[in-house]
Amino acid sequence: MANLKDIRDRIKSIRNIQQVTKAMKMVAAAKLRRAQERMEQARPYEERLSQVIHSLLPDVDRELLPLLDVREVKRVCMVLVTSDRGLAGSFNSSIIRRAEDEITAFGREATDLICIGRRGRDYFRKRDYNVVSDYADFWNELSFTHAMEFGEDVIEMFVSGKVDEVHVIFNWFKSVGTQEIHVERLLPLVYEGEEQTLSERLYEPSKDELVRSLIPRHMNVEMWKYLLESYASEQAARMVAMDNATENAGELIHDLRLEFNKLRQAAITKEVLEIISGAEALRVQ
Repeated sequence: MANLKDIRDRIKSIRNIQQVTKAMKMVAAAKLRRAQERMEQARPYEERLSQVIHSLLPDVDRELLPLLDVREVKRVCMVLVTSDRGLAGSFNSSIIRRAEDEITAFGREATDLICIGRRGRDYFRKRDYNVVSDYADFWNELSFTHAMEFGEDVIEMFVSGKVDEVHVIFNWFKSVGTQEIHVERLLPLVYEGEEQTLSERLYEPSKDELVRSLIPRHMNVEMWKYLLESYASEQAARMVAMDNATENAGELIHDLRLEFNKLRQAAITKEVLEIISGAEALRVQ
């Protein structure tokens, strides 16, 4: 059974941890606010650009650009977006499990991995998955340049014929308390309902020139979206996890204080009884 000193030391230790988790929650909240602003600014642009390309593709020859080439799928590339740090609840573990399911469904030997974030890279490298490229230690300085760099790597793999499809697995920010895992096909560009007849529109310059100009930009914007959504989701998950940890520490301190008070009261009662017993023994003598 623990003595008073042990319980007092445990309370002190837990209180120190509670201060750390509270500080981490505040830092994550500040980062989330900035990340959410950037994400919400990028969403309308990405959605509108996707709509424009969607309206162009039905009337464009797919041989116009290598990025439009639909091939028999023999090998795929999975782009996995995780974080560099932990302490974010199930943020990383959930997306890693989903990635494993996707890889197993297609075939481990026929899947190449591009890992964005240290957590995903370390996990899959330790298990001898085919990690062909990885990026880490950039989240604090995240910029559109990173999206362009990662996009070039992905495009090169597809255009060179190393892979026939590219899928991206990332966390989509729904709310502070909810992040959803999304799996999207990035390449080749194929939209549902592409064959449908659309209303006649006039384009200046021509559709072919627009496609040549917009699709490379679209690739960069899509990669930028994945990074922003994942970063905002990471900060939200970390803020919630640290808030829960702070509350749990408070509850544990409360329980330990109750135990401490009970033991102290028992010790005081024991001492009082010993004093009374001694006094009675002297009085009898």
